[in-house]
Amino acid sequence: MNARQYTLLNSVVAAIAGFLFGFDTVVISGANQPIKELWNTSPWFHGFFIMSMALWGTVIGAIFGGGPTEKYGRKKVLFWIGVLYSISAIGSALAPDAYSFSFFRFIGGIGVGISSVVAPTYIAEISTSSIRGRLVAMYQFNIVFGILIAFLSNYFLIGFGGDNDWRWMLGVEAIPALAYTVLVLRIPESPRWLISRKNDLAKAKKVLIDLGTTDTDTAIREITESNKADSGNDSLKEFFSKRLIKPILLAFFIAFFNQLSGINFILYYAPEILERAGLAAKDSLFNSIAIGGINLIFTFVGLYLIDRTGRKNLMLLGSIGYIISLSMVAYSFYFGSGELFLMTFLLLFIAAHAVGQGAVIWVFISEIFPNKSRALGQSFGASVHWVFAAIITLIMPVFLDAKAGILKDDPWIIFAFFAFMMTLQLIWVLTRFPETKGVSLEEIQKRLGIL
Repeated sequence: MNARQYTLLNSVVAAIAGFLFGFDTVVISGANQPIKELWNTSPWFHGFFIMSMALWGTVIGAIFGGGPTEKYGRKKVLFWIGVLYSISAIGSALAPDAYSFSFFRFIGGIGVGISSVVAPTYIAEISTSSIRGRLVAMYQFNIVFGILIAFLSNYFLIGFGGDNDWRWMLGVEAIPALAYTVLVLRIPESPRWLISRKNDLAKAKKVLIDLGTTDTDTAIREITESNKADSGNDSLKEFFSKRLIKPILLAFFIAFFNQLSGINFILYYAPEILERAGLAAKDSLFNSIAIGGINLIFTFVGLYLIDRTGRKNLMLLGSIGYIISLSMVAYSFYFGSGELFLMTFLLLFIAAHAVGQGAVIWVFISEIFPNKSRALGQSFGASVHWVFAAIITLIMPVFLDAKAGILKDDPWIIFAFFAFMMTLQLIWVLTRFPETKGVSLEEIQKRLGIL
């Protein structure tokens, strides 16, 4: 096995955490309606304890995931993510009531949150600059692949267990979770962490050689110099300093706009949205598979383009696609244009997200912080992402619920709001978003004025 293949293999294993992330967050869409009927939940209770509880766990995991990632290393934390996913899948499937169900979904959410911190960080740190974008974006690809498999799994498990279909939908995640936990034992530790935290230059050099770094002495010197410039940034006080204000703001806004596109709202509530457009329950689940399929296909496109055209061009393309598609979905609901018109522009929305924000967000955040601050930076960006995801998922049943929703007769307003937010994103990308393709992590710090 040559160095490129070895790097790819290790990146794929770490990126499986993304597959579990995608599967775990979206599999709830198939259990949404059955659980609502089984436990007769109110819109507020259902939004908080059933639909968004995993996301609140994700917020906790994202906020506190940076500390263990820096202290214990990327590899150990990747392993324990697999354990959390396994416990969550089995516990959710066997839950006897809404409260125990919420607890196990919360556990899985913690795994998702930490995953969004450590996996992109690890992949960025083992990659060379020429392929870093594609390899880190593979984490997003695996998220999307997990989403598609969750939609497929939900569809094919209808009728498998009768009234307990939803338990099988949630429990099947334990299979890939356990497989991932075993595989991650074979990957090497990040060479940048070995230098930054352990000062183990010999081991780091061996890993760099295995990963295909030709001039290891120069690479180690650059990493060491970056660490010296970043000295003292272990604390939150030092992290939130004037020196790092630029990457902090960049991480905040890309994560903020990611969720204000409405992506998680549409993925989580896809069957319900499609039912509101006139599709039967089983047809709406089937069309959810189409959403997952388009997401996967256009994530491939983003993966292909990210190291060729760059991060900024993909964000511009995605922003324009967002604005057009969300405006047309709002138009469809307002004028009752029918399910085919609505489905067409929902799929365009998914394509725009996959090529733009979906492909870029985790790559970009993993690139813009210095070595010693990278896990904290990734934690910050992921936290912003998941806080807004949780808030949106929590409040949407209050607006969308067919019986008591504030906007039950006017869902178009929700999509018009998201379209407006994407117009603001387009302005931000045009005026503030830097390009990061094709240069080393240390060079990016220099361009941002950090080193």
